[in-house]
Amino acid sequence: MDSSQNQNISPYSKTIPRRKTISEKAIKLFFGLNGLAALVFILLIFFFLMKEGYKAFEHINFTDYIYYQKATDGGTETVYQWYPTSEDPKYSLIPLIVGSLLTAIPAVVLSSVLGISVGIYLAEIAGTKVREILKPVIELFAGLPTVVVGFFMLVVGATFFQELFHPPNLLNASLASIGLSFIIIPIIASLTDDAMRAVPNETRMASYSLGATKWQTITRVVLPGAVSGLSAGIILGFGRAIGETMIVLMASGNAADLTFNIFRSVRTMTATIAAEMGEVSHESDHYFALFLIGAVLFLLTFILNIIADIILSKMKRKFSGSAV
Repeated sequence: MDSSQNQNISPYSKTIPRRKTISEKAIKLFFGLNGLAALVFILLIFFFLMKEGYKAFEHINFTDYIYYQKATDGGTETVYQWYPTSEDPKYSLIPLIVGSLLTAIPAVVLSSVLGISVGIYLAEIAGTKVREILKPVIELFAGLPTVVVGFFMLVVGATFFQELFHPPNLLNASLASIGLSFIIIPIIASLTDDAMRAVPNETRMASYSLGATKWQTITRVVLPGAVSGLSAGIILGFGRAIGETMIVLMASGNAADLTFNIFRSVRTMTATIAAEMGEVSHESDHYFALFLIGAVLFLLTFILNIIADIILSKMKRKFSGSAV
């Protein structure tokens, strides 16, 4: 290139790449700092819960958080109860853990059946216009205030199921499970839709070319290919159900007794913290026991989210490799 051509080049052309590089670095730094701040906040919450929860073992034995030995005329009786404010405090976490599972597991089972069915319809059957209308409506349910869902189950659902099933308790685990399913179904349906749409169309075309029907292609080709995404959605839904507070607080009955009957009143870990933390004496045994519940709940949901993230990462690697 001669000197005359060099003179025609604009002097601003050399500064544009430099300005672009600086702006890109600033954006990367901004998002990196935000991600680091979120990680730091999570770690601070974790260490605070662990520190306060560890103090729960200073005056109360570890076995007392599992069972309580009650003296009777015939000897001793093993009791699983959570009554920290009684004359003889009982701190068993077993009825709270079982109560959380009695509300979460039926909710996830019901939500998985309905959510996966809705996801299959959105991804494989619904037309473009129907999908554009139906999917935002379904995702809107995930944003419903949980106190509204709890109030609806308390006022309307409790009366309806009392007349239908005649349960021994008006407010019970099954009623709370149905309320939880309202907020879990959109999560599972959305992730099922995304996972099935991530399956390459070449896979479907290969199935059709072999003479398979649409339903056979969905059940035997697309669903097995999207099983990782379906599993992640179910796990995330389970974590959402375990961590929910207002619905179970209003609809489960809040009876801190050990039961395996879904038509009985139960109390969950989240409802216990929400109901008792505001009235407990600061730095009392009851206070630290509530923090121990929070630590257990945090660890449980954290593990579930890690498992879901691993499954989603595996699914992304699988389909990115098949796309290549």
